This record gives sequence, structure tokens and C-alpha cells, in this order.
Amino acid sequence: MQTRREFMHTMTAAAIGAAALARSSAARAAGTAQKPNIIFMLADDLGICDLGCYGQKHILTPHIDRIAAEGMRFTDCYAGSPVCAPSRCCLMTGMHSGHATVRGNASSLAASKDNPEGRVPLRAEDVTVAEVLKQAGYATALIGKWGLGEPGTTGIPNRQGFDYYFGYLNQNHCDDYYTDYLWRNEEKVVIEENQNGRRGKYSNDLFCDETLDFIRRSQDKPFFIYLAFTIPHEKHDVPSLDPYTDKPWTRRQKTYAAMVTRMDSYVGKVMALLKELKLDEKTLVFFGSDNGAPWDGEEWAMFDSRGGLRGRKSNVWEGGIRVPMVVRWPGRIEAGTVSNLPWAFWDFLPTAAELAGAESPAGIDGVSVAPTLLGDAGRQTPRDYFYWEFRTGDGFAQAVRTGNWKGVRFGLEGAVQLYDLSSDIKESHDVAAAHPDVVKKIEGYMKAAHVESALWPSSAKPKREKKT
Repeated sequence: MQTRREFMHTMTAAAIGAAALARSSAARAAGTAQKPNIIFMLADDLGICDLGCYGQKHILTPHIDRIAAEGMRFTDCYAGSPVCAPSRCCLMTGMHSGHATVRGNASSLAASKDNPEGRVPLRAEDVTVAEVLKQAGYATALIGKWGLGEPGTTGIPNRQGFDYYFGYLNQNHCDDYYTDYLWRNEEKVVIEENQNGRRGKYSNDLFCDETLDFIRRSQDKPFFIYLAFTIPHEKHDVPSLDPYTDKPWTRRQKTYAAMVTRMDSYVGKVMALLKELKLDEKTLVFFGSDNGAPWDGEEWAMFDSRGGLRGRKSNVWEGGIRVPMVVRWPGRIEAGTVSNLPWAFWDFLPTAAELAGAESPAGIDGVSVAPTLLGDAGRQTPRDYFYWEFRTGDGFAQAVRTGNWKGVRFGLEGAVQLYDLSSDIKESHDVAAAHPDVVKKIEGYMKAAHVESALWPSSAKPKREKKT
């Protein structure tokens, strides 16, 4: 039997063409057979209500809000995991966290002299969305934060389908916004302006410039760009507090808001260049966040980043996994649309594949949401459930959403807590006792979705997850 990677690498041109024909209904619905450029922009630790289009009152995000106004805003989009690395693994591979290779930011069982942090890379046999799109004729680039492979491992971006890479490989490294080095492909690049403690170049400014350059040099063929900002991940740092300098806020509040608005300005530059190069109507743009906001306490109450949802980054309550998602494709996605279709990061790979006329790897967990994007909801593939698992400091946690029911339990033998999201979005009232049939169904989904991981065993004594 072929591995999924062998499957991708042995696809012939004829097979690709057949896949394109088989999936051409999406292109016909869009009114064109042309493959769209695809840009997926990802914020780091941005809360669902940190954007104006989701109700934010204090932080200015006009360019991201415009994507929502000119495209589709999702109310029920979910990250792959409540922390960085596994969430990004789900996004890249189309697998949920019960099957994904990377299920935490690090594993003590993977730690060694050469890998003291216990980072776990993607494997050679893992197939990413970049590989799928590259096979379909796309130029592919990752700019920003990776977190799925250290130098020299099977997980580095250039070995996972990306033609071009510039950014941070290591998750902890991304805390340094004025780093003295970054990676370009497999080469360490010294940032001269930041040597010896100087603060001459802000890393996310560089990411924006690199993205604009890649668009310019790739404009004559379809391209896929995964632009993974490190904003607004702590440690919070920004070149200027504008436009909040004179606000009667704490410095941390001003810094956080200024970071988000600065990221929004990058989005505006990308969108402006697409218009300038007449690529606007040829380009499908996604913007989201890798997990829920981590902030608790009075200082952050003003922003209400999680919109009152229970939990936060690092747990499987809605506040840890429900994220903002806006998508734009002029002339293809109806402007001003709001969708309550639930979908998750592992659905991105099959969605991109369908719209590119490519074939998804066999055995993935994702389902294409292209029909919903293109206004053909009747063709949207139904699904039984969504699944998350995560080892927290409190133990092994599982969560399932099926319809409007949300089940959460701690430990494989723990009792399922049940919430009706249609009337209890804050997960305040456990109604498991009144719905034993639903609990039983969710228990079945939890059992079916979980495949034990040697590096993140469900029965191991929990350790506090590094919040990177």
C-alpha cells in the first residue's frame, strides 16, 4: 500500500487532469476554470473578538474588516488545537488532533541531547497542503512562523512542499520580534540591524515585505502563500504605539492593540498589491488565528478578546478553539455573507485542493467547504462530528462537536460534560444527565477519533504544556 506521500509523488499529469475534471463543479459554480491564487494569513493568539468585524470596539482593523465586508465571515470556525504547533499541523495536513503527527508544542518523550525542547517535526510521509498545490502547478511559499520542524529534520518547510521559506522555525524563537537571525529556506540569515541588541528590523515588517516580493515574482502562475504572522503572540513588542499612544490605557494594552493594528496594515498592503497587479479577482484570501486568546484578568477585560466564551488558549473549551475566519474572492464569494457553518483547520487542505482542481490525499479527516464559499450550500458535504484532543496540565482532554452539541471530558474514562451551543455558547450548563443518548453518541465519536500517540500518550502523567 502506498503511503500518502508516495501517492502524491506518483500522481501523473493525467491523474491530476482527471482530478481537476472531477472537481470542476466548484470552478463552474465560480464561473471560471482558472485556478485561483490562494493566500492563507494566520495570526498568532488573536482572539475571535479582537477584530472590528467580530465586534471589537477599541482595536482598529479596517483592512481585515474589509475582507469580511467584501467576502464571507464565519461565526463557527475552529482551530486545529488550542495551542500553536498542533493547530498548524492540522491546518497543513488535513488531519484532526486524534490522528495528526504533532499533537502538542513539545513532547518530553521526544527530548534528547540534540533536541532538549522535545520538538516533534512533521514526518517524511506526512503530506501537506503545499505539496498538494505544488503538484497542481502552484508556486508555494511559507513566510513567518512554522513550528513543525527544526533545522535538518524531515519537517522543515522546503521538505514539506514549500518552494520558498522565510521566517522562524522554532516556536520559542518567535517571541523575539527583533531577532538577530531568521531562516531563508535552509540557510540562517543574519539580521545585521538587530545585532548586539539593536532594534533595527521588526520581524513581521520583514514578513510583509517578503510576501509582497513573492507575489510580484510569482504573478504569472498560480501561487499559494501561507503567511503566518507572530502577532500578537507574547512577548508583546511593537515599534510604535500609534494610533493608541494617547489612550488612557496601560502600556501593555496599548502595545497589544498597536500590534494587532500593525498586522492589519500588512493585510492592507497585500490586498493593495493584488489590486495593483490585477490579481484581485484571481485570488482567494483567508484570514484567521491559530487558537483562542490566552489573556485573563482585569487588564484585558476591555478588549473582551474571547467574547465571553469559556476557557482560553491551552484548553478545549470554545474560548480555546473557536477562532475568527474571514474569506474573500471577488466575484466568487458573495460580499457581506455571514455563515454559521462549523468547519475546522483540517478542512482547509481539501478546500484548497478542490478549488485548485487537485486531488486530496486519501484518509484525511477534512471536508471541503468550497461549496459553502461559492454559495452552493446544498452541495456541502455533511459531517457527523468534529474532534479535538489535547494534553493539558490538568490531564488528557477530549472534545467533540456534533450539530449544536458539544461534549468535553478529561481522561479516556472521564464523564462527558454536555453543552447545547445553540442556547449555551458559554458552556455554562452541563446537560449530560438529561441527554444520555447524546452522551453515548459522543463517547462513541471520542473512541473512534482517538488513535493513541507514542509521543503524547493519553495515560501519561500530565505536564504543563508550554504555551508557545
